[in-house]
Amino acid sequence: MARKYGQTLTASCCFTLMVILGACRDPPPAAEPPQARTEGESVIIPPGAQQTTSLKSQVITMQPVPATQLNGRVVWNEDKTVRIYTPFAGRVERILVQAGQTVAAGQPLAVIASPDFGQAQTDARRAESDFALAEKNLSRLRELEQNGVAPRKDVHAAEADQARAAAELARTRRRLELYGGAGRGVDQSYTLTSPIGGVVAEKNINPGQELRPDQAIANAPPLYTITDPATLWVQIDATERDLPLLTRGKTITIRTPAYAEENFPAQIASVADFLDPVTRTIKARATLANASRKLKGEMFVTAEIDTGGATELLVPSKALYFQSEKNYVFIDEGGGKYTRRAVKAGDVRDSRTEILSGLKEGEKVVVDGALMLQQMLQPRRVQK
Repeated sequence: MARKYGQTLTASCCFTLMVILGACRDPPPAAEPPQARTEGESVIIPPGAQQTTSLKSQVITMQPVPATQLNGRVVWNEDKTVRIYTPFAGRVERILVQAGQTVAAGQPLAVIASPDFGQAQTDARRAESDFALAEKNLSRLRELEQNGVAPRKDVHAAEADQARAAAELARTRRRLELYGGAGRGVDQSYTLTSPIGGVVAEKNINPGQELRPDQAIANAPPLYTITDPATLWVQIDATERDLPLLTRGKTITIRTPAYAEENFPAQIASVADFLDPVTRTIKARATLANASRKLKGEMFVTAEIDTGGATELLVPSKALYFQSEKNYVFIDEGGGKYTRRAVKAGDVRDSRTEILSGLKEGEKVVVDGALMLQQMLQPRRVQK
């Protein structure tokens, strides 16, 4: 009995020892995750690799080109604007019109006491007297010549004097008519008038002011600026890329922060033939109807130009990265293969960037994880 009990105890101890030894053994090593590798300009990431969770791709499609917006400035219509200077030196006696007033063509603006204008009036009176004397002298010599008293050459000389007097009379009269002094005596009072109808946009004249006709040559401000604000010009600053959109007669939309909810149609009237060598911009001009008089000269505006249904290739801006003066994207070729490709980027529109070359519609581009792929393709060297 004791022997049997000893055998049982020995078997139990051996079993317990085997269990303990089995528990002390190392567990079998876990399988390593698949590793990414590089091949030239491509990164190969096998299924199941950790990097796949950080990557997101998107198919690129053509998108409608939004309207182009260019900066502009409202200016007066120079075809309906005149800057007035005095043709005669003198002193301002009276101001008849103030800034902001509406004037008609020929309306007096100011009165100037001008000895120079008085001299023009005197020249006209003298020319009248000389012409009358020449007429009488010619008539007398013709009568004497018919009676055989005066020679023919004296008649010819009188005819020449009469012709010269007539020419001088016509010249002096025309000059007075041009400046509004015809039919008046010598009063030395010159009236400055408006040659067009419109609004007095600028006034730089005061009573008692001394004026000279050479002020225009000296680039002095005009005495009056008259313009018709019913039509305005818009000066637009464009770039070389905008040139295909800037065609004469094309209708564009003008916007201004002052009237955020309103659009003002305008038509392109001209495009400059050269670029500014400093700013590399080109000037375009549009004509704008302003019957409501809401828009004012020198306002800053935005010109919106329709692209006519053109399309462009856009990618999310985060898909691009810049290195060594080039822009790159990674193309998802499927099967875990991502290939780096250089592209030419264009305009940035909100969070997307225009691609001018290097991509085709329908290709799949990595939009999340491009920098990670770049680091895998060209890992940084560790400095010792």
